[in-house]
Amino acid sequence: MSVFRPALTRRAFPAVAALFALSALLATSSAQAGAFPDHPVRLIVPQSAGSGGDVVARLLGERMGSELGASVVVENRAGANGIVAMSYVAKAPADGYTLLLAGVSQMSFNPGLYKQLPYDAARDYTYVAPVVDTPFVLVANKDAPYKTLAQLIAAAKAAPGGITFASAGAGNSTHLSTEMIASGAGIQLKHIPYKGSGPALNAVIGGQVELMTSVLGSALPQIQAGNVVPLAVLADKRAGDLPGVPTVKEAGINVPPMPGWFAIVGPAGMDKAVVDKLNAAVQAAIADPAINKKLKDLYFVPLQGSAEQMRARAEADAKTWGAFIAKTGIQVD
Repeated sequence: MSVFRPALTRRAFPAVAALFALSALLATSSAQAGAFPDHPVRLIVPQSAGSGGDVVARLLGERMGSELGASVVVENRAGANGIVAMSYVAKAPADGYTLLLAGVSQMSFNPGLYKQLPYDAARDYTYVAPVVDTPFVLVANKDAPYKTLAQLIAAAKAAPGGITFASAGAGNSTHLSTEMIASGAGIQLKHIPYKGSGPALNAVIGGQVELMTSVLGSALPQIQAGNVVPLAVLADKRAGDLPGVPTVKEAGINVPPMPGWFAIVGPAGMDKAVVDKLNAAVQAAIADPAINKKLKDLYFVPLQGSAEQMRARAEADAKTWGAFIAKTGIQVD
């Protein structure tokens, strides 16, 4: 008995070859995801030990390791507003074993602040997962002659450039947020940069500088102790522990909320199945009741979402704040 075998035309060979190649690629991807991880994953933090990002990374690390079945080792590589860590991770293999807890400063602000960067925030990274966000609050020295944002604006208009504000460094979130408020209010303030949020807040407490925009978690103990006065919250809604303090928009200044998010990214070209596995581990970690409570106690708001949603948010922030940076001419180098 003869068996019918359809003849393959010469035209069909490329299509068949492409089909086999696609099948092999999908099989390889599935195998990679199944085997991942088979050794420890490194989570790089672009800040020093004890910083907000470092605390978040260490809270995540152990729980992520349990989900992945391999340890997650936190490694600090601080320096140059995150550029040291960003450059390092961009050059790492895209195998999922080297990750970065990147902040909005590195992903969305630095491209506008630096004329030359050794990395491209849009092309050199694979987004993995959102992690947390944090609100900011504008505070003043307790002896300052203004106790509300309206009073500050009136005082600044009466003495252009005469009121000073501290920041954790030129181009830092604490710098840009205060400049945005000043721009929205039509006032001029004098910037005094410090090497870190701690020294900047201490300068406001000590009266060497009059104002600062600070992460709420850092400023709240000083507010509660009466060492500084809160003028406005830079968020979409009021802070639960400061119900009497209006948002900047409620105080009459139409400026965007200051983003304070952290997200996990890796080198460009990571396998999607590996990304999905890592995303699931991150989401499980921040949903853990104990970790969730610790984050909220530190005024970090856990963020659920996909890698694609995080990329879209970072790109939107880069557009908003990049335009503002260009308009004001703020440059770090």
